Amino acid sequence: MATIIGAIASSHTPTIGFALDANKQEDPAWKPIFDAYLPIRTWLEDKRPDVLLMIYNDHITSFFFDHYSAFCLGVDDSYRVADEGGGPRPMPAIGGHAALSRHIVQSLMTDEFDMSTFRNKGLDHGIFSPLSVLMENDGQRWPTKIVPLQVGVLQFPIPSALRCYKLGQALRRAIESYPEDIKVAIVATGGLSHQVHGERCGFNNTPWDAEFLDLLEKDPIALTRLTHADYARLGGMEGSEVIMWLVMRGALSASVRKIHQSYYLPSMCAIATAIYENEAAPMTESDAAHHLHMMGSQLAGISRLEGTYPYTLDRSARGWKVNKFLHSLIDAGHRATFRADEDGTLAAADLSDEERRLIRNRDWRGLIHYGAIFFLLEKLAALSGVPNPAIYAAMRGQSLEEFQKTRNQQVSYGVAAPAGN
Repeated sequence: MATIIGAIASSHTPTIGFALDANKQEDPAWKPIFDAYLPIRTWLEDKRPDVLLMIYNDHITSFFFDHYSAFCLGVDDSYRVADEGGGPRPMPAIGGHAALSRHIVQSLMTDEFDMSTFRNKGLDHGIFSPLSVLMENDGQRWPTKIVPLQVGVLQFPIPSALRCYKLGQALRRAIESYPEDIKVAIVATGGLSHQVHGERCGFNNTPWDAEFLDLLEKDPIALTRLTHADYARLGGMEGSEVIMWLVMRGALSASVRKIHQSYYLPSMCAIATAIYENEAAPMTESDAAHHLHMMGSQLAGISRLEGTYPYTLDRSARGWKVNKFLHSLIDAGHRATFRADEDGTLAAADLSDEERRLIRNRDWRGLIHYGAIFFLLEKLAALSGVPNPAIYAAMRGQSLEEFQKTRNQQVSYGVAAPAGN
């Protein structure tokens, strides 16, 4: 089973990435930042984790307020560097451990955490600022994979400190019940004290930062009793993002061993780092087996329902490209291009030959078997002038006439707007 080997805490201010990209490693003003990460780099080189589960918040780069979730887990195979306005930093994409991600989502949902998931989104300085000083990359790849957990801390209401801590406890169950023998390190990012907006801009509180680090190590429950207003008062409005560190702390044992800690306040944001190691036994095999059973209980027996295919994260991953193409048909311009030159549009799309064939042939049942979701087939049908009952008939291997005979009313309909609209 998977093992949590320990945890890292790190600020994620873009200051860190700027200093690295500008080769400021020996500049007296910047050198303390890089010196603080040397023990962490050594620890990572010694422990060699297979996966870093990185807890961060996006800075309105890849996640806008049209859909803003409390907890959103990446389930992709790869994550690129996001463009934050001046072009992406010169670093390669990092691989994602998609199988572990899918397992974690299922486990957290089992534990009553209503998770969102994401794919095909770049990661901003919340991930890549600390990652770029935690380990080297060779320009093509990184030495480990990640699972990114995005916490929505910028638009209120946001999760409480206690909710973050409880998520960490559930996250521990999720990781330790994963069947593969892999080593996982938890990385919490953000903080410490800072405020970047309003007349209070530039606020810092070094004594509070020291108290927070002490409580995080020795009495995290005390930190769960603080409100968002408490965190803003003590550490600045943006500094209240340190509640994300409680996700990491909740995933560790009650007693931890701190083997490194640093603190430096160069300008706007207090930069802190730490390493914690567990002092608890891992999940037993019987406990893991029980948890896996609970994870599977909601869909237990569904495979016996003939012709029924639950749209799981695994199916979503398999059908991602074809679903993404079909989803693009909600754009009027793309529909016009598709109508004008279907073969050319399919040839230019990021699709496999099999996916192109399924779409070209309007193989409705084949698309479902492949991993398409029905509600995107409706989009293609609307464009093609095919009514919904014709899709239903194809699913059952019947003609439209045969299918209609099984209905109380022989009506025809679809999702297309009225002609001329």
